[in-house]
Amino acid sequence: MVFHKEIKIKTVSGRTSYHDIQNDLVQIVESVDVRDGILVISTPHTTCSFYYEENMHDRNFYGDDFLQVDINNLMEKLAPKMTSENQYNSPGEEHIKFGLSLTDPNYPAEKWVMLNTDAHLKSSVFGTHSETLIIKDGQLLCGSLGKVYFVDWDQLRERDRTVNVLVMGE
Repeated sequence: MVFHKEIKIKTVSGRTSYHDIQNDLVQIVESVDVRDGILVISTPHTTCSFYYEENMHDRNFYGDDFLQVDINNLMEKLAPKMTSENQYNSPGEEHIKFGLSLTDPNYPAEKWVMLNTDAHLKSSVFGTHSETLIIKDGQLLCGSLGKVYFVDWDQLRERDRTVNVLVMGE
């Protein structure tokens, strides 16, 4: 059996956007008739990542758990938030020209929206534009504290993001 589904996520602007998608994934597994198999998640968005980690319970005022705050602090040291053009080599003239040629009614074609090199670097360093989880006896094998998170490193504006879900098994 093969099953596809999309999860839609609305991100925030002004800070890294974290989303616990564990319950969505559990509901998908419960809705399909797969006893043993795999669940694969992926995203087409190049400034986004997935990770599997323990729920740390304590949260800051934004609702980010303290491990996410620690991740932000570490990633900010590696790739500081882009605040002006020429802070990084990217984007160059050709990429800006390409970006301005795009027409998307949801997002403006303005130069400032390309000042997200830090998000691309964070996503590349942090990695994983996909995750694979095991389904056994009709359940995701995630442990009692394990959570699957989607993170958008791009802080420029809120966005509509997509998580692609594939379930395969028998």
